[in-house]
Amino acid sequence: MIRPPASRQTARVRVAAALVGVAGAVVLAGCAPAATTGQNGDTADTGNGSNGAVGGTGGGGTYADGTYTAVGGYQTPESVEQISVTVTLEDDVITAVEVVGDPQKSESEKYQGEFIGGISDVVVGRDIDEISVSRVAGSSLTSGGFNQAIETIKAEAAA
Repeated sequence: MIRPPASRQTARVRVAAALVGVAGAVVLAGCAPAATTGQNGDTADTGNGSNGAVGGTGGGGTYADGTYTAVGGYQTPESVEQISVTVTLEDDVITAVEVVGDPQKSESEKYQGEFIGGISDVVVGRDIDEISVSRVAGSSLTSGGFNQAIETIKAEAAA
């Protein structure tokens, strides 16, 4: 029996399922003890007072000023990709962001480049508890790695 190739929608569903699985493993491993990430990327307060409000409404959290770096990973149809995210925080507000990609495939290089070129406009000047990006400059999968890195940074910066 010859099977037809999987549709793009099927591939997206598989990628989404993989991302949910990775996020679940991170939460279970205790890498982000103060927060969990829902299906739509919103951060949910676990009730210990160190995290912001649900759904990126801001407020609540208190983070130490400084510069923080974390790596976030995400699954593409072809590979597992990683990006390094560095943010500078002042009074819980992101004042600077730098993202460095490490693309494994040429298509990832294109999308990471577009994401890197547009992310500063999306997050600089915003409260870190408001940050949950879904698509930046046409790149949607890279956002998963960015959000993962932001959760790690929030855990490290929690005062």
